[in-house]
Amino acid sequence: MDRTANAVWKGNLKEGTGTLDTQSGTLKGTPYSFKARFEDESGKSGTNPEELIAAAHAGCFAMQFSHFLAENGTPATELDAKAVVTLVPGTGITGSALTVVGKVPGIDAAKFKELAEKAKAGCPVSKALGAINVSLDAKLG
Repeated sequence: MDRTANAVWKGNLKEGTGTLDTQSGTLKGTPYSFKARFEDESGKSGTNPEELIAAAHAGCFAMQFSHFLAENGTPATELDAKAVVTLVPGTGITGSALTVVGKVPGIDAAKFKELAEKAKAGCPVSKALGAINVSLDAKLG
């Protein structure tokens, strides 16, 4: 199974701009730029590769975790997963910090954390991010 995305970039690194399109159409002409990547902490000037990696990581982890919880006989009512991808200019992407708060009837905190760690390790995006530190904070809520 392949998934595709397309990036069009015009201009040089600092003044140039680009657009992103995805196979699903979720991103269509979505702007990205040097400013969006390195200067605008608000995230209002467009997306950037790190934000997209964070979205992929959070989504993949939540799906994998929901599977392990269901296999355990304790399906989640809700999982609120977040990934914060850290980019250090001049160094690169240094980490992805996952956090999850789950509403999971019938599970204790220890089993919840155990399955969350298993999901972190088993998530295909976590595996793809093997060159960086991936951390996890998992709580019932």
